[in-house]
Amino acid sequence: MGATRVMTTAAAASASQTTSCLFTKRSFLLPTRKVCGFNGLCFNKRTLVVKSNRPFSCNAIYNPQVQTIDQGQSETLDYRVFLQDGSGKKVSPWHDIPLHLGDGVFHFIVEIPKESSAKMEVATDEAFTPIKQDTKKGKLRYYPYNINWNYGLLPQTWEDPTHANSEVEGAFGDNDPVDVVEIGEKQRKIGEVLKVKPLAALAMIDEGELDWKIVAISLDDPKAHLVNDVDDVEKHFPGTLTAIRDWFRDYKIPDGKPANKFGLGNKPANKDYALKIIHETNESWAKLVKRSVSPGDLSLF
Repeated sequence: MGATRVMTTAAAASASQTTSCLFTKRSFLLPTRKVCGFNGLCFNKRTLVVKSNRPFSCNAIYNPQVQTIDQGQSETLDYRVFLQDGSGKKVSPWHDIPLHLGDGVFHFIVEIPKESSAKMEVATDEAFTPIKQDTKKGKLRYYPYNINWNYGLLPQTWEDPTHANSEVEGAFGDNDPVDVVEIGEKQRKIGEVLKVKPLAALAMIDEGELDWKIVAISLDDPKAHLVNDVDDVEKHFPGTLTAIRDWFRDYKIPDGKPANKFGLGNKPANKDYALKIIHETNESWAKLVKRSVSPGDLSLF
């Protein structure tokens, strides 16, 4: 019988609390205007307006402090890693952890720790979307060699399989959250929630589907202050962008499959382009959870 292990992962120092998905709210004051009453008295009035970039509301954990709960034995078909909040309630790493933290910083959930080979991923079709090991024909999947970076997803993003990207050979989205390759020095844990800043984007095309790879670094990495865009990565992590591209290009070859391709001239795009992709896929996720598009077999909680 599998043991249950509890590991705390703090994405913020403050206590856990819940709020709506309107976490990108910005307040501003309208210009002063003169208001007069029926008694003839007048006064100047300024109105505080709260503006949100979100066209909808939903529940999300703000400044999340969550625990990971292992159910079952690792490297078995039944193994799952769930996230739960401070009250013990299960939460979805895909839907309930907010994407934006402001100032170009985003949350990132680790699925695969660096220097490991088990192909872990969020179960997008299961309630609370736990992290599990991927399978093929009923067997657990492993990469043919270790991945050299922490790998996972950006919450509240979705690559729409009905949308053809005209900038990347008309490829359609892969129906998953956006992937992140975190290049920091520390090996992270499955389900850990990190604060990262994007640095570059690679447009991988996997069997005709567009599968973005956002290259990012955790804010607590010793070199985080040195890298802010794609050129900084090459300067302070020489060869890393090429190594990431080549790793994802070739990892299926040992299984007899063709190499993956890359759009955008086979080169990493800069930070601004990465932010554009994050924004677009966040909007696609918003349409998904509002059911403006059909979720199909995807779990929305």
